[in-house]
Amino acid sequence: MKKQKYIFRMNIVSKFIIFVGVSLLVIISAWAYFNINYQKEKLMNHIIADSDRLTETIRLGTHYAMTLNSRDDITQIIQNIGKQGGIERIHIYNKAGEIKFSNIETEVNKETNIKAEACNICHKSEPPLERIELSQRTRIINSLQGYRQLGIISPIYNEKGCSTEDCHVHPKNKKILGTLDVVVSLEARDKEIMDAKKAVISLALLAFIIIFTIIFFLVYKFINIPIKKLMEGTVQIAGGNFETKIAIYQKDELGQLADLINSMGDQIHIQQTELHAQRNEYRTLFDYAPCMISVQDRDYKLLRYNRQFGKSFQPKPGAHCYQAYKGLNRKCDNCTVEKTFKDGKSHYGEESGIGKDGTMNHWIFITSPIRNVKGEVISAMEMSIDITSRKYLEKKLEASEKKYQSIFNNIPNPVFVLNEETLELLDCNQSVKSVYGFDKNEILNQSFQNFFINEEKGKMFDLVKSSSTLNQVKHKIKDGKNIYVDIWISPSEYNDKKVLLVTTSDITKRLETERELIQAGKMATLGEMSTGIAHELNQPLSVIKTASDFILKKVDKKEKIKESIFHKLLVKINNNVDRASKIIEHMRHFARKSDINFEDINVNEILMRAHDIFSQQLKVRGIEVVWSIQEDIPAITADPSRIEQVFINLLVNARDAIEEKSEQQNSMIDNEKIYIETFSKDRHVIVKVRDTGLGIPDGIKDKLFEPFFTTKEVGKGTGLGLSISYGIMKECKGNIEVECDKVTGGATFIIQFPFANNKKTDYLFS
Repeated sequence: MKKQKYIFRMNIVSKFIIFVGVSLLVIISAWAYFNINYQKEKLMNHIIADSDRLTETIRLGTHYAMTLNSRDDITQIIQNIGKQGGIERIHIYNKAGEIKFSNIETEVNKETNIKAEACNICHKSEPPLERIELSQRTRIINSLQGYRQLGIISPIYNEKGCSTEDCHVHPKNKKILGTLDVVVSLEARDKEIMDAKKAVISLALLAFIIIFTIIFFLVYKFINIPIKKLMEGTVQIAGGNFETKIAIYQKDELGQLADLINSMGDQIHIQQTELHAQRNEYRTLFDYAPCMISVQDRDYKLLRYNRQFGKSFQPKPGAHCYQAYKGLNRKCDNCTVEKTFKDGKSHYGEESGIGKDGTMNHWIFITSPIRNVKGEVISAMEMSIDITSRKYLEKKLEASEKKYQSIFNNIPNPVFVLNEETLELLDCNQSVKSVYGFDKNEILNQSFQNFFINEEKGKMFDLVKSSSTLNQVKHKIKDGKNIYVDIWISPSEYNDKKVLLVTTSDITKRLETERELIQAGKMATLGEMSTGIAHELNQPLSVIKTASDFILKKVDKKEKIKESIFHKLLVKINNNVDRASKIIEHMRHFARKSDINFEDINVNEILMRAHDIFSQQLKVRGIEVVWSIQEDIPAITADPSRIEQVFINLLVNARDAIEEKSEQQNSMIDNEKIYIETFSKDRHVIVKVRDTGLGIPDGIKDKLFEPFFTTKEVGKGTGLGLSISYGIMKECKGNIEVECDKVTGGATFIIQFPFANNKKTDYLFS
């Protein structure tokens, strides 16, 4: 019963129907009430008006008879009219209140109290009222039979005709001569009113029933049923049956609400599925986490733990954490779980102790509080990681760091640790002191750029950051002198920062040795070329000698020399002096010891200059030089004097190979030629020097560029020419190779130079 009352009380549809029904009943009742009253009042007014007209008809009907004072006519008129249905009585009163005429004969001449009901209308005030409204002249009377009667009194005024006639004279000062009182029955009319009242009430009741039934049906069909479906569907969804769909096909708010609930159910299903998946995932993570996790209460009793914890400690049911970890009978002194219970915060700690296996173990602990809905800490989760192996490795790492720090400090080459962005010097080894002269504390936090000479600091900053090797770089040391170093650069990490590890090697002495070696090679080449050079100088000297002898003879004989001949002789002398000076200057320049000076050069010009020294020697030996050069050859970047030395070495080797072949054959060979070819390909300038000599045996091809290796007889070669040439080519980023000519049997040396890129220092420092 209580449940039914509760359901009814909570049923919004019932509330709505009751509210609407009561409201509708009140509205229809009010309408019926006012309608009945209005109709009743309207009917009564109509009855009163009819009765008033009847009264006026009687008064007018008796007027003439009254003026003639014909009492019989008056009586007859009243009785005739009184016979009509519904007329109860008709009385004419005189001034004294006597009934002078009546349709009821027994009441004629009957006296009434002047203050009686019919007369009191006018006589309730002194003097009596002369003019009164219809509503005041009307009265309702209850008959003895129980029905109502309507009485209307009309005053009979003293008219002119009444006051002038001889037969019936009334004083002029009398305004009212009497009254006409007509009483009609309201029984039929009251019955009509009652019938109309019942009809209105019935109509109102019928309207209420019809409208309430329609409203009830509409509410039941379009509100109650959908709401029940919504409630049932919501209960199903709340119970986890997310596949339930609320079937409401209305396109109103309830239909939209059903669609929203269905959509909500789908979303809850998806989220519930995801939640279950996450719960399973977290449960899996908890169980299979690669660390030991336990949940403990305030007594440090293990409530839950994951697989790793169980595998590591195999705790007994109801065991405490200190028993599981260390086999103790009381909690640890520095307990992170205890701290978490005190302040409700996470704590981190590290513990060492003898484990259950009897060995020293190390753990890291991290705790986190677990709270209930009130925010109270009810338990604590502790995550621990066994770092015993890490501790062992840390000790080994510490020993290793000491070892490698010792190696770092004792590396014979200077090693610098630089900031990757600013090249700030973060660390260096002890070899910096022996090479650069600086103590470690003097250069720390300084820029590595300070080691470069001023004019190269800007460009070297970018090169150090972008290159892996820099060759033959000029550095300043503490005493102000310059040294040459090779630099190796590699990215690394230092104290969790990205750094550049820079190693330098002092090559100053090596470069001096190489320069001496190159100079020795030049001198050896000059020695081999001495005969040819002497011949080259003999020719201009012979011309000068012949011209000067001719002039002296003419002077001694005091013979006049023609001006044209004299001018011609002087021109020849002058030209040959220039030629000899040029040869001597060329030799002096070639033999001079100089530093490396890279510049953009035309390889054809250097070849021509090298050939000029040998041109006469080659002609004397019958060796022809065949040229095939590209006129618009691109420039290369190199040291011109050193490249000339390379070409001279190749021409000397070609000459010697051709002569050696001639000696072996004991005669001049048919085709004694040196082919010189230049062209460009794939952004490289290529020079080929090919001879028709003996060629290179395959067994010694790989040894040709080794120092002091030679195929010539003792006393004819030093074995330095090709080795020096190979080193010079590498300096300018070039390459030199040798091939055997299968047609002539001679050797072909192929030299490649990259195109000049207008960055001369790239060849010095890369």
